[in-house]
Amino acid sequence: MSPSEMNLSDKISIALIQDRFQVGDVVANADKIIALSHQASQKGADLVVFPELALVGYPPEDLLHRPVFLKQCQVECQRIVQELPECTVIFGLPVELDKKASLVNETLNGQVSGQANGAANTLLYNAAVCVQQNKIVATYHKRSLPNYSVFDEVRYFVAGNESVTVMINGVCIGLCICEDVWQPNIVADNVRAGANLLLVLNASPFHVDKFAERVAVLKQRVAETGLPVLYVNMVGGQDELVFDGESLAMNKQQQLVMSAPAFEATQVLIEYAGADITAKKLSADDAPYTSYPVKPVLSTNAMIYKALVMGVRDFVHQNGFSAVVIGLSGGVDSALTLAIAVDALGAENVHAIMMPSRYTADISQQDAQTQAQKQGVQFDVVAIESIFETFLSTLAPVFKGAPVDVTEENLQARSRGVLLMAVSNKSGRMVLTTGNKSEMAVGYATLYGDMCGGFAPLKDVCKIRVYQLCRYRNEIEAVIPERVLTRPPTAELREGQVDQDSLPDYDVLDRILALSVEQDVPVDDIVAQGFNRETVLKVLAMVQRNEYKRRQSAPGIRITRRAFGRDRRYPITSGYRRN
Repeated sequence: MSPSEMNLSDKISIALIQDRFQVGDVVANADKIIALSHQASQKGADLVVFPELALVGYPPEDLLHRPVFLKQCQVECQRIVQELPECTVIFGLPVELDKKASLVNETLNGQVSGQANGAANTLLYNAAVCVQQNKIVATYHKRSLPNYSVFDEVRYFVAGNESVTVMINGVCIGLCICEDVWQPNIVADNVRAGANLLLVLNASPFHVDKFAERVAVLKQRVAETGLPVLYVNMVGGQDELVFDGESLAMNKQQQLVMSAPAFEATQVLIEYAGADITAKKLSADDAPYTSYPVKPVLSTNAMIYKALVMGVRDFVHQNGFSAVVIGLSGGVDSALTLAIAVDALGAENVHAIMMPSRYTADISQQDAQTQAQKQGVQFDVVAIESIFETFLSTLAPVFKGAPVDVTEENLQARSRGVLLMAVSNKSGRMVLTTGNKSEMAVGYATLYGDMCGGFAPLKDVCKIRVYQLCRYRNEIEAVIPERVLTRPPTAELREGQVDQDSLPDYDVLDRILALSVEQDVPVDDIVAQGFNRETVLKVLAMVQRNEYKRRQSAPGIRITRRAFGRDRRYPITSGYRRN
């Protein structure tokens, strides 16, 4: 049935479930799918839809190589089928098939990936199943497997090669999974199969301006096909990734009818009739439905701040911690980290420790204490002078005759790292590191010192953006002292030190790093944009020289198109010189 042939009386209510699904917790994820499906069905949903790989979370990575894990997926899938007799439900999961049977309908496209645990007789698919009346009535295999940036799907899965549609209440629904909708030919196949409506299951992680990119692509697909689109995405933090949700509905006029809030679990009921779409919010109680229109556009800094708060909250909690400890220096990076931690975990779960040395200014101690008091966190001062003196006297025979240099600076940072890790061990609180992307890029950080910790909230936040986020947070409530934002940044590891003794001005440094690290722009092209060649070469040499530090750093939240970590993979040992 084509869209033009659809009976205008045909209609369907579709619940889009935008929620968290923790990687590896298959039983809990199945419980959530069952519970939310019942809830949505009782409120009138004909179809309940969950995100990509909702049963296992995204990305499951090498868990997919474990036969016991895949078996658990099969068991829990069958439990969902048996416990949802009244619901029609579509959800994502890995599906393992016998190779001989699969080859009847699928081709390998020259790939050898997707063979779970190297098993020669099985193929693994990133799939979506449609469950109806205690049966799986349709299974769709994702056709476009992303293998770039943070995505490694070709490592695990085999691509499908057939479109799949499901008919519910006279409406023919074409299925896509995430990357599929970016491919015009895959969406066109759904049209040829008679789809009236396109349904896209997603595990699409956040980066700046990602929502606008999705909307632009979906508008192209709607323009090409004339099909309305429903797009459901997950929310939550998973290691370095954070998923923003922002599920949406777009009508055949390429207009957004609904967009769900960013970084919030929510359920939306879509009423589809004769190609017209309306949206209502589903609530857990018996309150009447409320309209769920297009969300207001948030500023870039608001979106980033929400991403950082969610990333910290989920990483800390999902790794078995409830509280954190932070080294609060009186500087801008630790000030922002403290604000994020309080917003993520609550003031009662944040412990700030000021660790002054002989080089720490009084105003640094004052500003740290002021912020700690404003935010209501536990605050302690633990001086490192005696520890530093002990290190110096102990090493004096070894260092005899050697000039004072960065070694003495690093000894202070490492003294602080030891103290923070000791408090962490004693209290059971995770250490949050406070370094930003600019510092991580050029190695302006001390390995086993200020880099110590379990998670790095600002790892993908450049220095200039740190200041912007502080200003944004202070617009909500002025918790960061103004002097922290106006004084020159300094590590305070030697007399009169400021960051620009060692680094270019941050407005220059951050722009060079954005061009090189995030966009791979060649040196000549960076220079052509008005930068001094010597400065550019110096910065890029520091980036290359410090790969070994970044490889040992704590994971942190990805907010840009290319973050350090799984997103940017350079060798530590290399004879290449950047050009």
